[in-house]
Amino acid sequence: MFRIKKLDIFITKQFGLLFIGTFFICQFVLMMQFLWRYVDELIGKGLSLEVMAQFFWYMGLMLMPQAFPLAILLSSLIAFGNLGESSELTAIKAAGISLLQAMRSLIAIVIVISCISFYFQEVIGPKSFISFRQLLLSMQQKNPEVEIPEGIFYDGISGSNIYVQKKDMNSGMLYGIMIYRMNGGYEDAAVILADSGKMQTTEEKKHLLLTLYSGEWFENMRSQDVAGSANVPYRRETFSNKRIVLDFDGDFNMAEAGYISGDARSKSMGRILHDLDSIREFNDSVGHQFYKEAKQTGFYLPTIDKKDSVKILAEIQRGIINLDSIYSKLSPEAKQRVMKVAVRDAQTASADLEFKGDYSDALNTNDRLHMIEAINKVTLSLSCLIFFFIGAPLGAIIRKGGLGVPVIISVLVFIVYYILENTGMKMARDDNWTVWFGKMLGTCVLTPIAVFFTYKANNDSVVFNIDLYKHIIFNMFGLRSKRHISSKEVIIEDPIYMADAYHLLRINQEIEQYSTEHQLLHLPNPIKVFFRPGDDHTIKRISEELEEVIEDLSNTRDRGILTYLNRYPIVATHAHTRPFRQKWLNIITGLMIPVGLFFYLRMCRFRLRLRKDLHTIMQTNELMVRRIAENYPETPTTLEELQKMPLIIDLINNK
Repeated sequence: MFRIKKLDIFITKQFGLLFIGTFFICQFVLMMQFLWRYVDELIGKGLSLEVMAQFFWYMGLMLMPQAFPLAILLSSLIAFGNLGESSELTAIKAAGISLLQAMRSLIAIVIVISCISFYFQEVIGPKSFISFRQLLLSMQQKNPEVEIPEGIFYDGISGSNIYVQKKDMNSGMLYGIMIYRMNGGYEDAAVILADSGKMQTTEEKKHLLLTLYSGEWFENMRSQDVAGSANVPYRRETFSNKRIVLDFDGDFNMAEAGYISGDARSKSMGRILHDLDSIREFNDSVGHQFYKEAKQTGFYLPTIDKKDSVKILAEIQRGIINLDSIYSKLSPEAKQRVMKVAVRDAQTASADLEFKGDYSDALNTNDRLHMIEAINKVTLSLSCLIFFFIGAPLGAIIRKGGLGVPVIISVLVFIVYYILENTGMKMARDDNWTVWFGKMLGTCVLTPIAVFFTYKANNDSVVFNIDLYKHIIFNMFGLRSKRHISSKEVIIEDPIYMADAYHLLRINQEIEQYSTEHQLLHLPNPIKVFFRPGDDHTIKRISEELEEVIEDLSNTRDRGILTYLNRYPIVATHAHTRPFRQKWLNIITGLMIPVGLFFYLRMCRFRLRLRKDLHTIMQTNELMVRRIAENYPETPTTLEELQKMPLIIDLINNK
């Protein structure tokens, strides 16, 4: 039965205070990043404080589900980092309480936060998105003189299209102006060209006053055309300074939300799933209609009735009629007409296919966007749990509190998650990946990481031990360090030189016998390497015996012996036989040909290195025995002489 203990209350207070603070920090950072996208919509619009407050309020509600995971990650890192730094976590574990038991109250709290995040995305988020988009659209229509872009036709003013080549934001001047006015329809369109101009809103906010300099006015006057007249009235005017009044309502009015409600982000999960059926049914009907139209495409020849074209097409397919022979019998004028008709039909068909392709892509994109939004509601809620099981164990492992290391790690983790999520979303939206794969990419990558950190922290395993990873990398690529044996300041017991010399001579004898039996220059059998067990116990025994001699001789005061000791290589006793000690790992490696080839070549390299190491050991052993014999003349230099000495057996046994 779950009972609330003092430890749960203590950890909850530690986490709760940090979560509240980090949440507002994360919310502020996300809002500032989001604000940069719409800063042009706010500057110079003369918006009231009420409108600005609504803008930031709806923005904050939309970004709350994104701030939850980052706040949980940062607060859990700092909380458990503080507990570890103050040794409180050590005391908790010393009392027999595991990390998961200490985290149980926070797990329940994070689950509640995940549910709150889902509620925001399901209920509050869609409403906030609709209100935010309405507000943003109304802002864009507030002052069009600020909204007019450079190099693009702007149609935000009713009845007019305005093109501006360049504009000066400081003075408000517009340069390279082209205006199409269609108040009377396309037949009475007017084209106005001007070198420069300036646009201002009238005091009553109902009209725009456009002052133009050095331009021309071209206008059709078909509405004044006399019935039956062949000539169309036309007017051209050149001006140096001209003012034009355009109808425009500059008051702030909320835009209609009709088209916004069709966006997937404005819908709840239930509505998305309901609309997906309608969207897919409509997409299928459009696809079937396009297919029928493609099958019913008419084939006919000039001057031939279209009804007869079906019969002619059937005869062409059966080979009764040859088009090349028909075309060759036509006159040059008829051939030219046929070619024109063919080019025209091909261009029409190409344009039609291009339009249908773009329309189909838009329909399929709408389908994928709805699926992406539905999956996003679940993955964003689950990310709260995932980030907690990354942050809390990492804080327990690192044992660093404050805003230093935790902030750096939180930012790195969130950047990885953000890159994976956005990459997957864009690839899924563009139909390069499946929607499920793209949207689940970040979750699937971070979930094993969270499980790994939780397991390591709960078992007090070492994760960030650089020496451990360095040792693994060195073993994988066959790298090794050299011996560094120096003279000791205090020596309790001197080496037994005679016994050490005996062991070194015997090691040379064993190496000679081993080199004769094992041909290290020959390539090993891959079947024996990957699919059969077997270790080289001889090399392991030689290496262990050599290390004992080196350990004993390291107590010497003779610098010459210390120099020889540093020449001994560190022998790898296993790498020349097979890649791994576990049989199942060797089998899997052997079945994976590229990986198996890498480890097979690595093993061959270790065999060559072992051969070189054995040769170095034999030479060093001989030098070492001679050095011992120089300092201790009674020490023989051959194994046979040592074995004849009466005290050698007792020395060896004592050693």
